Amino acid sequence: MLYQSDSLPPNYDYSGDVLGLMHKVMEYRSHQIRQQLVKVGSEASMLHLDVLFLIYHFAKVATGDILEIGPYVGGSTIAAALGARDSEGAKRIISVEPGGRFEHFKIPSKNIFKDLKKNLARFGVLNDITLVNGRSFDETTKLAIRQNFREGDVGLFIFDADDNVRRDLDYYGDLLSDRCWLVIDDYFGPGAKAVPIRSQVDELVSAGRLLPFGYYGWGTWIGQWHPNLC
Repeated sequence: MLYQSDSLPPNYDYSGDVLGLMHKVMEYRSHQIRQQLVKVGSEASMLHLDVLFLIYHFAKVATGDILEIGPYVGGSTIAAALGARDSEGAKRIISVEPGGRFEHFKIPSKNIFKDLKKNLARFGVLNDITLVNGRSFDETTKLAIRQNFREGDVGLFIFDADDNVRRDLDYYGDLLSDRCWLVIDDYFGPGAKAVPIRSQVDELVSAGRLLPFGYYGWGTWIGQWHPNLC
């Protein structure tokens, strides 16, 4: 699903970028990475396969490191790590997860952080990830992230946590490079998170801080950090 924002400059044409992204998703559906990501999706992720394709793709082509808030048991983290491995340069990945338990019908977990580490190890990427066991707004988490990343270091930001993506973009926005890729889950969906997340994302789009590329799968928003667009 594609949409455009009234806040975009009248002479800005990003249709080619959007169509290129759609073409890339179709390409990955018949690519050799598909088999591996299908397995990741069935064992460790609640994201749509197309979203895992995009996370893999962004991690592969983005300039900069990767910051993830809310990996749950690691499906998106694994996709990002595989993409980073297939990229032309070394990329650091930090993933922030508070842990706990979650009685989900598809992939439940009695110990989220333990299962996260187990899945990362099973798919051979545990040593590629710096895991932070905490909440994104904890002072210890903020310190850990800022000890690793500096201004403009992050080329891919993944958010699948609570209903306050605006909080984390406000705090970590200076770490994101211009045109940093953003993957924000629950933009649409039946859960309670969707309404506040959609409102926050739409406000940031209207303010010119986010450039929308549409939403994919079951309602995951895809776009870019573009604070200088206005």
